[in-house]
Amino acid sequence: MKAYVFPGQGAQYTGMGKDLYDNSPLAKELFEQANEILGFRITDIMFTGTAEELKETKVTQPAVFLHSVILAKTLEDFNPEMVAGHSLGEFSALVANGTLSFEDGLKLVSQRALAMQKACEITPSTMAAVLALADNVVEEVCASIDGVVVAANYNCPGQLVISGEFKAVEAACVAMKEAGAKRALLLPVGGAFHSPMMEPAREELAAAIEATTFSTPTCPVYQNVTASAVSDADEIKKNLIIQLTAPVKWTQSVQQMIADGATLFTEVGPGKVLTGLIGKINKEAVTANA
Repeated sequence: MKAYVFPGQGAQYTGMGKDLYDNSPLAKELFEQANEILGFRITDIMFTGTAEELKETKVTQPAVFLHSVILAKTLEDFNPEMVAGHSLGEFSALVANGTLSFEDGLKLVSQRALAMQKACEITPSTMAAVLALADNVVEEVCASIDGVVVAANYNCPGQLVISGEFKAVEAACVAMKEAGAKRALLLPVGGAFHSPMMEPAREELAAAIEATTFSTPTCPVYQNVTASAVSDADEIKKNLIIQLTAPVKWTQSVQQMIADGATLFTEVGPGKVLTGLIGKINKEAVTANA
């Protein structure tokens, strides 16, 4: 079975999507439509902006989404039998399998980015990568720390990202190293994504998601929250609302996709982060980049 996976924030690079814009009339039309929907020329920042400009959350999230979705729409033989996306990438996956329209997907991603930006400004918060420590040990260390700090991204065995209040994450990093982690280092992010710190953003995004039409998908999506196949539009909607404050179960999602018959994983979007993680989750997995 053909599985298509879509990257999240962090995969962006200057010049992303320019080849699509220049070589595909459909891609050009969709990019111009996106400029109108967003109210600014995001293509200018994507194609010729600086890395700093591209790093702004309100730009990054729509930019990665657009690259993934427009690339998928220009692929000749695009017939996914299962899809998944990492964090933000879940929105790209939901356009790819017909749950969301291109326009609605882009509007939600833009609202998500702005809501997350606002939530980040309320309390100093951050994320940190923890390497070479078992998942259960990371969870136990987080639980032992005063303040808010939780496991946020289960990226692959031995690579977890924790998220929470700045001081709690700093204290957790020290404790992780004491517990045997090879590394525990703060990430250059704007705030504590996929943690309780995102509750204000979740509330704001929930209203937008509730007001959006979700259609029955053409194939199941393996959602971050459940790490299992979901085909019911209402359930997809509910899980997408929970996603902002819940962990990204990427390891578990990939394992479940393989158990359900995935034979080829194709990453659609900027970079090769997900194919790298999938190779670490299962060395036998066959991966490709669109």
